[in-house]
Amino acid sequence: MSAKLYVGNLSFDVVDSELEEMFAPHGSVQSAKVITDRDTGRSKGFGFVEMGSQSEAEAAISALNGNDFKGRALTVNVARPREDRGGGRRY
Repeated sequence: MSAKLYVGNLSFDVVDSELEEMFAPHGSVQSAKVITDRDTGRSKGFGFVEMGSQSEAEAAISALNGNDFKGRALTVNVARPREDRGGGRRY
């Protein structure tokens, strides 16, 4: 069973491949995605990484949470399910 991780406080120039490379030493990375603004394409400063197992995810959290990457202290923890924000009406 895979485990999805939230990675926050990323530098705005980090790309998906760098995120994957950062987590690869801690286990098998199923996917790595930096979240971007849909209008500008610019990074929002966070992303998600899916690790192959819960134990690999825990190893990545303990190894990377709080570590400096490109001048910023990373926040790495288990991703929470997305909350329904109710979305506005579309006309």
